[in-house]
Amino acid sequence: MSARTARPSLYISVDIEADGPIPGPYSMISFGAAVAGRQDGASYTAAYPERHTFYRELRPISDRYVPEALAVSGLDRDRLLREGAEPAAAMAQFRAWVRKVSAEAGAQPVMCGYPAPFDWTFLYWYLMNFGGDSPFGHSGCLDMKTLYATKARVPLRAAVKGRMPRELLSARRHTHHALDDAIEQAELMSNLMLWTPPAAAGPAG
Repeated sequence: MSARTARPSLYISVDIEADGPIPGPYSMISFGAAVAGRQDGASYTAAYPERHTFYRELRPISDRYVPEALAVSGLDRDRLLREGAEPAAAMAQFRAWVRKVSAEAGAQPVMCGYPAPFDWTFLYWYLMNFGGDSPFGHSGCLDMKTLYATKARVPLRAAVKGRMPRELLSARRHTHHALDDAIEQAELMSNLMLWTPPAAAGPAG
């Protein structure tokens, strides 16, 4: 019996902005996504991260918020209450977008983030709470901090951008605008996937 061949993965960088630490009591107020690249076996092909993107600003779902968390995004809560997208509609549109770009790539979607746990917690909660379905499944998430720590052989707490080789980092600024940051992190993801640490490089030919 032949071994089962794994399907290719399409890595989608996602960044979210929230007005508090956890979803439910607090709200995801914006999120952005950018296709980072496609992996087929050992082969990784970087995408141009501005080519396939998604962005929405959302209506808050509760009256609770942490002023310091809200201030990070620079978004106006009163405007979001008036003009923000309804979460159910936004998540339906996002599911459709993820499935479209994944089908075009012939690959399974995987969310990636830096760091991923916070963004994944909000994204997955919103997908399941507003529509009951995640195009990433329940575990299709890759954390770039873990990826770097593993490849660089450093402790996870040492996997910070300030200690990474400069060639891994995007030249783009981290603005705390969800789409800007998703695009920046898509470039970091591709750089990490294509990076061979010096200590891991083979002998010169």
